Amino acid sequence: MPKAKVYNQEGEIVSEEELKPEIFAVPIVPGLIQQAVETQLANRRQVLAHTKTRGEVRGGGRKPWRQKGTGRARHGSIRSPIWVGGGVTFGPRKERNFKKKINKKAKRKALFMALADKVNHDQLFILENLQLPEVKTKKLKEILSKLPSSQKKLLLAIDPKNKNVFQAGRNLPNIKILAANSLNIYDILKYQYLILTKGALDNIYRTFLPLPAATGEKEIKK
Repeated sequence: MPKAKVYNQEGEIVSEEELKPEIFAVPIVPGLIQQAVETQLANRRQVLAHTKTRGEVRGGGRKPWRQKGTGRARHGSIRSPIWVGGGVTFGPRKERNFKKKINKKAKRKALFMALADKVNHDQLFILENLQLPEVKTKKLKEILSKLPSSQKKLLLAIDPKNKNVFQAGRNLPNIKILAANSLNIYDILKYQYLILTKGALDNIYRTFLPLPAATGEKEIKK
């Protein structure tokens, strides 16, 4: 049974939490993790580079000079790709699609592998409670500085309703705060340490584990 140390807001170890093996003790397959990360990065990629064809460049509606008798080469439009400021023939277009697909079950399994890897390397901690009565970045920084991961890059997963912590942590360097139901494999791998609150852990179980099957026989309608 995988376990993680539970800390209070003073940085003291108060207990150990037994983690569900369905999430935190799955065998790790590096190839699947790589596929999930590549898919996530490809799907968030924005198509920015976009060149104009000769039909989109402004101007050039008339023939620049007559066909014969000038001694110059014949041209029909200044929007031609061989003119400076003309259209681009084979440039990048915004219609490009970089998206990739991955099976939902495979994506979820890769996320579990990333969480299991954090547990295997003692890089996952649990906070017994994380409450800020008011939005104070200094107070949140003080709490996090007492944890073993204080000098490292840190991903903090909390309950989505804990809005004070979200706002207080926006300006802290090397720290990212996510809602527990928005955990993703890229951020888990990017940050060295992962800290979950008790509420976030329960939220992960509700989000990523199937509901237990109902017991008993179904009532027969007469």
